[in-house]
This record gives sequence, structure tokens and C-alpha cells, in this order.
Amino acid sequence: MKPSHAANRRYLPTSPFNVPDNSPPIEHFSVQDRVTHDQFGLGVVIGVEEEIAVLVDFGSRQERITSPYAKLIKL
Repeated sequence: MKPSHAANRRYLPTSPFNVPDNSPPIEHFSVQDRVTHDQFGLGVVIGVEEEIAVLVDFGSRQERITSPYAKLIKL
């Protein structure tokens, strides 16, 4: 029996069947999580708006980072 090669299949954009979910999962942050941002550097999460935004203290400034948190990485 040959193994399935689902990753190599071509999906038609108009097909309602077997649509791959290519959206990246949204990172979940909580208060006191240490994070890093490409532009602002190291920081600590001080506030969370569920799946909308997080408020991060970067030492010299506080920034509200909105979802999907492209440049924010949890350490």
C-alpha cells in the first residue's frame, strides 16, 4: 500500500471539498509573557484583549500590537 501524498495534491480554488487550511494559528498571549518585537525589541505583556490586541511594555514605551501579531514572538 502506498502512502498518501496529500501535500503534493493540487487544490482547485473553486472546489468546496478538502480545502487546505493554510492560515497560521493566532498566537495567544497572557499577562507577564516576555516577548520580542522586530521594531521595538524586548518587552513584557501588560494587557490582553482576547484575539484583538495586546499591550506590551518595551521599557521606554508601551505599544498596542494588534492581531495577527506578525512581528511579535513569545519567548
